[in-house]
Amino acid sequence: MDKVVASAAEAVADVRDGALLAVGGFGLSGVPEVLLGAVHETGVGGLGVVSNNCGAMERGLAVLLAAGRIARVTGSYIGANREFARRYLAGELEVELIPQGTLAERLRAGGAGIPAFYTPAGVGTQVADGGLPWRYDGAGGVAVASPPKEVREFDGRRYVLERGIRTDFALVRAAKGDRHGNLVFAKSARNFNPLAAMAGRITLAEVEQLVEPGEIDPDQVHLPGIFVQRVVALTPEQAADKQVERRTVAAPETAGRGRR
Repeated sequence: MDKVVASAAEAVADVRDGALLAVGGFGLSGVPEVLLGAVHETGVGGLGVVSNNCGAMERGLAVLLAAGRIARVTGSYIGANREFARRYLAGELEVELIPQGTLAERLRAGGAGIPAFYTPAGVGTQVADGGLPWRYDGAGGVAVASPPKEVREFDGRRYVLERGIRTDFALVRAAKGDRHGNLVFAKSARNFNPLAAMAGRITLAEVEQLVEPGEIDPDQVHLPGIFVQRVVALTPEQAADKQVERRTVAAPETAGRGRR
């Protein structure tokens, strides 16, 4: 039952070329930076990635992307990641963009053993009809396009069939975890992490605080340990290494202005 491994390198040692990874996080929040760094150190490539986005500010998945280790991304948006956009448009990367809520549910469904489900999101668009560019040819043309999906009517409304996602591995980050793999996520870091963890056949969790079994109130567990196979305890320095992707603060008021 003790799922703690000695290092991140040991946790990712069996990740091989061409593996499919589900990766938690959103922007820079809740990203398993240490595990991703360990994957980078192994030198594996041709990876498939399922994640909300593909890293930011040269951190997270952006490290693997810049090194040319990622072959395919299933995600929700490219955002401000210029290298992601460049590789996609140059035909160096296959990208399946899907609605964010659909991505979340596909991960959850896969983890729950549900092979597919119907959703209204995307009906009447290329998400359902097909034709979305998955890979460009580098000259402005489309080399691979998305296929059409099954659309069915229920109670007078149309729905598109989406498949659940299962991956070879899942990499997640939690604020707290015990030796049995029970995890607690902090605030906005509880984004795609629980869902990614559910989708992985082998789930690796880096935790900022490792505690003993029984120290986490069962009512406070966000993800049960049954979904987690390996736990990596971060050092205080690793746990504190967090950045803000985009600061949005008000300009300071003129000295004395507005004071009473």
